[in-house]
Amino acid sequence: MNNNIKYSPIVNPNIYNNDFSNTTNNNNQDYQIAIDPQVDIMAKYTVLLPTYNERENLPIIVWLLNDTFTKNNIDYEIIIIDDASPDGTLEVAKKLQGIYGENHIVLRPRAGKLGLGTAYIHGIQSATGEFIILMDADMSHHPKYIPEFIKLQKQHNLDIVTGTRYSLGGGVYGWDLRRKLTSRGANYLADLLLNPHVSDLTGSFRLYKKNVLKKLIDATISKGYVFQMEMMVRARQFNFTIGEIPIAFVDRVYGESKLGTNEIIGYIKGLWGLFKSV
Repeated sequence: MNNNIKYSPIVNPNIYNNDFSNTTNNNNQDYQIAIDPQVDIMAKYTVLLPTYNERENLPIIVWLLNDTFTKNNIDYEIIIIDDASPDGTLEVAKKLQGIYGENHIVLRPRAGKLGLGTAYIHGIQSATGEFIILMDADMSHHPKYIPEFIKLQKQHNLDIVTGTRYSLGGGVYGWDLRRKLTSRGANYLADLLLNPHVSDLTGSFRLYKKNVLKKLIDATISKGYVFQMEMMVRARQFNFTIGEIPIAFVDRVYGESKLGTNEIIGYIKGLWGLFKSV
């Protein structure tokens, strides 16, 4: 076991409801994780939110993020990197900026669909937070876990905290058997070849120290779905400390999955290339 990796106890074993209500029990109380008052939460957190055809999901995920940060007194900004979505996602983002303010919603659109890795590079250039949160805009990643990420990071001064679907307390909901087997197979194959000591190598819900993320992005050469995986492999090479929080991953409510045959083939090719390079 890699001593640089810390595994968190299950802070909140409850999964969120399919209607994405911000609750933790049958009494429908507002979700708010208790953060140790001795833990410093005065830092600023930047959420990088790449989007492509997410006009239905974007208002909901932004509302959930604002709700989570506000209730936990966390300073934040959300940087939306839209890749010229034909469905009008950018127009929705502009309206959200008007609602929540330019200090919380930062728009960094691009001219076309240029890839996830370059979206992060583009977004981090405008980030003013000391910590960067990467997550999907399609509501697969619920913001309610972010305070748990922050607490674990502060307790151990971790370089990275990653959400995991595949440790006790985590799970996947809304996927068919083929998709679950594909994800499990991808993680198993990557673990076998790369031995990264991370239970969810293909996950994309993570918190980084900004300087750590910059170093990892500079060192990462992969594209597409392999990009997130390579960053964990490089983190091990640089001896960065990593913690894990179990999360419930829920398939997107609106829109279509971007995972297809081409992405699977690209993943296998990218994994093999990464194996040869490390």
